[in-house]
Amino acid sequence: MKTRAFLFFLLFAPISLWAQRAGYWQQAVDYRMDIDVNTKKHQYQGEMTLRYTNNSPQTLKKVYFHLYFNAFQPGSMMDHRLAHIPDPDPRMTIRTGTAERPTTTSRIAKLKPAQIGYQHIQSLTMNGQATSFQVDGTLLEVTLPAPIGSGETVTFDMHWDAQVPEQIRRSGRNSAEGVALSMTQWYPKMAHFDEFGWHLDEYVAREFVAPFGNFDVTLHLPKDYVVGSSGVLQNPHEVKGYDQNAQVRAPKGKASWHFKAENIHDFAWAADPKFVVDSTKTAAGVTVYTVYLPVDKQVIENWKTAQELAADFFDFCADRFGPYPWSTYTIVQGGDGGMEYGTATLVTGGRNIKSLVGVIFHEAAHSWYQHLFGINETVDEWFDEGFTSYIEELGFQALFEKRGELASNPVINAYRAYYKLALSGKEEPMSLLADYYNTNYGYSHQAYNKGQVFVQQLGYIIGQENLDRTFLQFYDLWKFKHPTPNDFKRVAEEVSGINLKWYFNLFVNTTRTIDYAITNVTTKEITLRNKSNLAMPIDLLVEYEDGTSELFYIPLREMRGEKPAESFKIYDGVQRTISPDWFWTKPTYTLPIPKKAVRVQIDPSLRLADIEAADNSWTK
Repeated sequence: MKTRAFLFFLLFAPISLWAQRAGYWQQAVDYRMDIDVNTKKHQYQGEMTLRYTNNSPQTLKKVYFHLYFNAFQPGSMMDHRLAHIPDPDPRMTIRTGTAERPTTTSRIAKLKPAQIGYQHIQSLTMNGQATSFQVDGTLLEVTLPAPIGSGETVTFDMHWDAQVPEQIRRSGRNSAEGVALSMTQWYPKMAHFDEFGWHLDEYVAREFVAPFGNFDVTLHLPKDYVVGSSGVLQNPHEVKGYDQNAQVRAPKGKASWHFKAENIHDFAWAADPKFVVDSTKTAAGVTVYTVYLPVDKQVIENWKTAQELAADFFDFCADRFGPYPWSTYTIVQGGDGGMEYGTATLVTGGRNIKSLVGVIFHEAAHSWYQHLFGINETVDEWFDEGFTSYIEELGFQALFEKRGELASNPVINAYRAYYKLALSGKEEPMSLLADYYNTNYGYSHQAYNKGQVFVQQLGYIIGQENLDRTFLQFYDLWKFKHPTPNDFKRVAEEVSGINLKWYFNLFVNTTRTIDYAITNVTTKEITLRNKSNLAMPIDLLVEYEDGTSELFYIPLREMRGEKPAESFKIYDGVQRTISPDWFWTKPTYTLPIPKKAVRVQIDPSLRLADIEAADNSWTK
C-alpha cells in the first residue's frame, strides 16, 4: 500500500506542480473610467478607456460586455425569473393576494421609468475606429472593425449614460437601510473569454466571472458625499471622510474621488453623505476600512468590534489559505445582504454583532475563493460559495466564539442542512449551472452547505493535514488565475498520493448519497454494508472488552493509496490498522477482529456524509 501511493505520487506529481495546466492562458483588461454622477436624478455619465489583451491562441472578431443594470427593467429575464420560480427571493418580490391564496409579484415589474436601471452606450471605438454594436438584454455584442489577433492589445473607448435602479438586489439607490448609492455591477464590464469560449450569461440571478485587470476610476460626486470603494484612494486629502485635515477641492460643488486597484476582476463602490469611515491594520499590514451609517451607539460599537475581528480574520486566513495579496480591504454598508467584489464588499449594516461578523467573514473569505482565484461562479458555484463558507466557519469559531481546538468536523451544521436537502427531493447535481436550479432552496443548500460538506469530506478522504497542505499548494499555483475544480483535484492528488476522480465525479455530478451500516458483530468479525450507490473509505473505531481500542482504516481500491493517521483527540492512544481495500463493486465487507468488541462506530469524526447515522454504531 505504501509503495502504491508513492508510485502514484511519482506518476502524477509533475503534471501541475511543474507545468500547471499545459498551454494555460488568460485575457487581461485595464480600465480607466471617469464617472460624473447626478445624485438628484440618480444618473451618471461614464467615460471608459479599456486596454484589452488577447492572450488566447484565437483571433477575435467580436467581443462582449455585460450591462447588468438593464436587468432592472420590467420584462427582463430577471423579472420573468422572479415571476416563475416557485420560491423567489422575498427581497425581490412583493407579497400579494390573500392569506388563503398568497401570491408574489416581482418588484422589478412595478418599476416606473424613473426607477429602472439602464446603461445606454453612446459611442464605442476600437483603436479610434467605430465598432458596430447591439444591445441584447444585459449583454452588448460588439462587432470589431478589425480582428484582434493572438497576443495583440487594443484600446476601446466608450461613452455611456446610466440610470441607477431602485435597489432590488445588491445594486441600486435608496436602499432599505437608507444608503444613497450602492454601485455594484454598475459599469459595462468586458465578458470573460477562456478555453471554454465566451461566458455570455444573462443576468437573472446572482453569480459572475470576469478577467483580471487593473482599474483607475475617478468618481465626481457632491462634496458632502463619502465613498467606500474597491482599491486604494489616491487623494484622501481632497475628499471627505478619510483625512481629518482634508481640504475638499470641489469646483462646481463636486469632489473627485480617485481610486486605483491592481489585479482584480470587479470594482464596486457605495456613497452616502452620512457615511463615516474607520480603519485598522492587520498584523500583516493590510488596511481594513469600514464605511457605514452610524445610526446609534449600538451600531457604532458593533462595527468597531467587527472591524477588529475582520483584521484578525485576514491574518487567520493568510496562515491557512495563503497571504492576502492586496494592501486594502473595504467593508461598506450597502444596504442589501452581502456580496463580494475586488478588495471590497457591500453588506447589510443594521445587524446584531454575531450576524455582522458572520457576513463580513463570509464576504472577506471570498477574497480567496472567488476573487484571488477568479473562480467561475456561474459554473462552479459550490467551489466558490462552499469553500468560502468553510473558511468563514473555521474563522468564526476560532475568532468570534474563541474556541481552542476546533472539533474534528467544525462544519457539522452544513452536514445537517445537506442531509435535509438530500432527502427533500429538491436536490440537483452540483455541476448544474448556478442560474438554472429549479428552486432557490436547492441552489442555496447545494452551493453553501453541500459545498462545505464536499471540502470537509475531502479532508476525511485524504487526511486533514493533507487538506491543509492542499490549500496552500493551490494558492501558490493558482493565485491570480482562473482554476477549475479539476485543478484543485490535481493538487489534492499530488499532495496526498490518492486518486480522487471517483469522488469529484460522483459527489459533484450526481445526487447519489452515502449510506453505510454495521450489519453484524460477532466475537471474531464485523460485517459492514454499503446500502447506497456512492462508495467511500471507512474509518471504523472498535472498542474491546478489555478497555483497549483499535481504529481500522478501510481504503477504496480506486483511491490507489491511503490517507495517513490523523491527530484528532478521539484517536489519541488508539492503535491504527490499515485493512485491505473495499471494492465499490462489492456491497459488503467482513473485517476480522482479534478480541471481543463492546462498541463499534463508523467515522467517529462525523465527516463521512452518511444520510442515515442510526446504523453507523453498535453497542453490546
